[in-house]
Amino acid sequence: MTPPSTPTTRRAPVTVRVFTQRFSSTPRGARLARRLALHQLDTWGVPYGSEASDTAALLVAELAANAVTHGRVPGRDFEVAVKLLGRTLRIEVSDTRGEERPPGPGAPRPALPPLAETGRGMLLVEALADRWDVLDRVPVGKTVVAELDLPR
Repeated sequence: MTPPSTPTTRRAPVTVRVFTQRFSSTPRGARLARRLALHQLDTWGVPYGSEASDTAALLVAELAANAVTHGRVPGRDFEVAVKLLGRTLRIEVSDTRGEERPPGPGAPRPALPPLAETGRGMLLVEALADRWDVLDRVPVGKTVVAELDLPR
């Protein structure tokens, strides 16, 4: 006796790719994080110079610079994770300083003088990312997550 047939449904294959690396909490570490993230994206089929690659470069650069500048704890590294989840690119930058959190999405920000040279980084993240948030990191610290929806 044969088992009853079940309808088969075609599902799109799920592609998940992950790149995770720790970097020294220095400007050099932030630059290296950006370069390695873009190299990894290129190997995954998000080519250098594409709109998605350029946007990811700005997001990684800004979040890594913030981790080095505002999240630095002497002797501790920061971590970058780049994840390709189907058509969503997720960038996570974690540091070990939990008491200094950037305001989350939609939070009011203090007005800056027109010629101020700093203080606009998270505005860039908000403008470039399709979604972003600030999450607690266990056991200590925070993770800033930014997501991009990639074109088909």
